[in-house]
Amino acid sequence: MNCAVSGGADSLALLFLAVGVGLEVTAIHVDHGLRPGSATDAEVVAAAAERLGAKFRSETVAVDPGPNLEARARAARYRVLPDDALLGHTADDQAETILLALLRGSAWDGLGGMRPSRRRPLLGLRRAETEALCAAAGLDIVVDPSNADPVHRRNRVRREVLPLLEDVAGRDLVPVLVRQAALLRDGADVIASLADGLDPTDAAALAAAPTILARSAVRRWMWATRGDEHPPDLATVDRVLAVAQLASRGADVGGGWRVERTARRLRLVAPPGHDA
Repeated sequence: MNCAVSGGADSLALLFLAVGVGLEVTAIHVDHGLRPGSATDAEVVAAAAERLGAKFRSETVAVDPGPNLEARARAARYRVLPDDALLGHTADDQAETILLALLRGSAWDGLGGMRPSRRRPLLGLRRAETEALCAAAGLDIVVDPSNADPVHRRNRVRREVLPLLEDVAGRDLVPVLVRQAALLRDGADVIASLADGLDPTDAAALAAAPTILARSAVRRWMWATRGDEHPPDLATVDRVLAVAQLASRGADVGGGWRVERTARRLRLVAPPGHDA
């Protein structure tokens, strides 16, 4: 079994628990090279793996500075991780993901957060619990200073937005957000099943369908075709529906992509140089 281990409390707790239930584990550390001294994080993970009786593997990826750094670093990391690698996401990560989706204007799929799966066995745990586990086990934790950098939106959600919302609500909102996300995933699944029979390239069918089903079909079509990290937002989906409803023959849908209509059929046109 492979575990992605950055050296933070969540991923070290994941490693500890995976070994503790008797799995034969390989800890995989990915160095993005984004800050001085990041290579030494691998030494912390290697030492923890050796102590716990796990194997260790180190990977290095290159991520250029610039916009969307977090997303590009995550994509680079996932490219070198095995498809079955376990990830140390917690309920706190889930709450942050939901709030970030809300800020993007996401619909059902985005607001549903990360779907519970075998790859994310810690989604039911809190960050405080993983930190306590590491302390009890005597595991050294890597403290990544970039996790406090307000240039990253997730850090501001974690350190500013969520605490302010909790202060206003007078309660811990992580369980509330996690519960709401589960309800939204249930709703998204029902809508998706009803939209399965709708051809998103058939302009006439989209125009005649209930809007909520047409939006679902278009959103999933665009997401799968473009291969984006997140599904398209409502405004983008509605621009596609406007083309289907004959309000225009085509529209820009972000990232250099266009949707065009010919003989009542829709097609997504990739930007020049896009790899198919």
